[in-house]
Amino acid sequence: MLELRNISYVVDGLKILDDVSLKIETGNFLAITGPNGSGKSTLAQIIMGIKKPTSGQILLNGEDITELSITDRAKKGIAFAFQQPVKFKGLTVFDLLEIASGAKLKKSSAAELLEKVGLNPEYLERELSSALSGGELKRIEIATVLTRNADLMIFDEPEAGIDLWSFEKLVDILSGLSNTAIVISHQEKLLQAANEIILLKKGKIAERGKAKDILRKLEGGKNES
Repeated sequence: MLELRNISYVVDGLKILDDVSLKIETGNFLAITGPNGSGKSTLAQIIMGIKKPTSGQILLNGEDITELSITDRAKKGIAFAFQQPVKFKGLTVFDLLEIASGAKLKKSSAAELLEKVGLNPEYLERELSSALSGGELKRIEIATVLTRNADLMIFDEPEAGIDLWSFEKLVDILSGLSNTAIVISHQEKLLQAANEIILLKKGKIAERGKAKDILRKLEGGKNES
């Protein structure tokens, strides 16, 4: 179980997150949504250790991990798919997947992973460079998280830059995970696939509930505006 206790994050006097507390049970598929600037990506980055909260605690299975580095959190079983994937010149896609898996990886298994995210096996020998499009890099990034099979997977806007077919596959993949998953998204189909949705507004949790209930409220708000 992941627990956040009174998490705040302040930059130059501006409160990005304001006293956020929540518990995420093991095996839950939680979507976090909200307006731009509401603190969604910041919250995900704080869980991974990319950013450090100004105040508050983060507990994983009862252990305080607030001061742990990204590397140490990864060892504890947390994986993160970045909104803007990084490039590694000289490294092939297969090399990256094998590194992410933490073990010797069969090429057939790596090919299956790529097919899940809508890429053919030929990409295994491609170099991770600017020759790959943003959408291709995004799908490779998602594959690296899947190959790790981490206890807690965090996806920051995984739909960005991928085509419709790959997006439909992505929804199926995330829906079928037994791992705990946190997805930052505005995309309705991803939100529908979640067990729960958290709506962030101005750095605070405005709503939390079953996906269908929160989506109904969001739709009602659109109709009233």
